[in-house]
Amino acid sequence: MLTNVFWADTDSGFFVFLLLTVVIGGAAAMASGRALAKTWSPSWLLFPSMAVLSAAVRFLHFALYQEDLLSIQFYIVTLIITIAASFAGYRSMRATQMATQYSWAFEKSGLSWKPR
Repeated sequence: MLTNVFWADTDSGFFVFLLLTVVIGGAAAMASGRALAKTWSPSWLLFPSMAVLSAAVRFLHFALYQEDLLSIQFYIVTLIITIAASFAGYRSMRATQMATQYSWAFEKSGLSWKPR
């Protein structure tokens, strides 16, 4: 009976949203942001890559839980979450890079860097 609360019920929409969009999609977005920063890519590349990742997360919702595939409002919510997570990963990696590469000039300060 407890398994019905957490798995394939239609009433478990919020749990599915947290699991697929926030946890799995957010982790993939953060890893993508870190990868883009690690190769010294510009931050505008986060937007097209997160558009593709958001479509993939929406496909997982469709394939695993029979949710609407072409729901624009859910896609936009997923896109906002993935962009936020990827930007956090990007800034974290870039701050680490700046503090490591230019340790004589900068030190890491949260998701940014500051002069010494």
